[in-house]
Amino acid sequence: MAKRLRIALLIGSTRRYRRDLLCGIAAYARTHGPWSFYHQERAPSDAIPAWLKNWQGDGIIAQIENRKLIRHIRQLKLPTVDLFGLHEIEGVPALDNDFQAVAHMAADHLIERGFEHFAYCGLSGVHYSDLYGTHFEQYLTQSGYDVSVYDRRQPSHAVTASTVETRGLLREDTLAAWIESLPKPLGLMACNDLRAQQVLTACGEHGIAVPDEVAVVGADNDEVLCELSDPPLSSIDPNAKKMGYEAAAMLERMIEGQDPPDEKTLIKPLGVVVRQSTDVLAVADRTVAAAMHFIRQRACDGIGVEDVCRHVRISRSTLERRFTKFLGRSPKAEILRVQLQRIKQFLTETNYPLVKIAKLVGFSHVENMCNFFKSRTGRTPGRYRKESQLQKLP
Repeated sequence: MAKRLRIALLIGSTRRYRRDLLCGIAAYARTHGPWSFYHQERAPSDAIPAWLKNWQGDGIIAQIENRKLIRHIRQLKLPTVDLFGLHEIEGVPALDNDFQAVAHMAADHLIERGFEHFAYCGLSGVHYSDLYGTHFEQYLTQSGYDVSVYDRRQPSHAVTASTVETRGLLREDTLAAWIESLPKPLGLMACNDLRAQQVLTACGEHGIAVPDEVAVVGADNDEVLCELSDPPLSSIDPNAKKMGYEAAAMLERMIEGQDPPDEKTLIKPLGVVVRQSTDVLAVADRTVAAAMHFIRQRACDGIGVEDVCRHVRISRSTLERRFTKFLGRSPKAEILRVQLQRIKQFLTETNYPLVKIAKLVGFSHVENMCNFFKSRTGRTPGRYRKESQLQKLP
């Protein structure tokens, strides 16, 4: 019978990123165990758990964020894997995000949407934020673009992400004034989803249209924060589950006597999860941008092209011409595109009956909605919903 390994997990679970690390570790243990886990909810600034001081176990997986924890782990003399990567610790291998790949992915996502003006909003002095900002700025600068960076000042002492995030909540007006001063349309990357949510809140409170004037992409794909954002936030999935899985595999090899790798292991991101905050094509024509914003807000209220014309105060022929020039499609086609996206959203994210969905997206008869959906996707709404649910199964 295989020995049951005793593994300490010094990882918080308050954010989606950390929970995914834990899920990845658990996935490895299910197929390579049995393992017994010792885990206590903790913040980076918390004291070392009392139970760990004289703990008799086989190994540790931790986010090592301070030197006090380093000293204690060394005293235990147990195989240890670090999932923070801030410190170089002899004998302790580290896994971390591929910050360069994430930053380049964010930049490419915004470039693909036609943006020519860019900005970065991070948490100055927080190591991962500074890395994202450096790679994002360098990549775009080398491609011939200018990048504005919010608050480059470095703090005079060490800071934690939570401290700077809390401070950011108190500086909404300053953040909004910075965004208002930048050229539009603007593509902006934030260092994480909470920072991105702060950007979106500042935009909403100060009348800055998202995504038409400012498109925002975050990092970590924390679904709760992304859905709490208005509009819902596009974000990069860093593949934290894979990081947790690989960390567990590395720890088991060390327990078996293998030497750890000398170099830090970087985990590539999965990709951009696109939501409404970047669901746009950047256009320099402010009238077209205003029309697109109106359509995005009202497409499911039964509006027509004439309603859009009245809102932006130009003739239908002029609006049609500008849409064709900048988007390659008509205002009517844009209204239908938004309705189609909303139907897909309801089918994948809710259990609403088709009659209710039809009403919510502006169709007076469910048959009309079903015919419209099938003509554009080749599938009935019911089949689309079933296929989407199957894709979510592990």
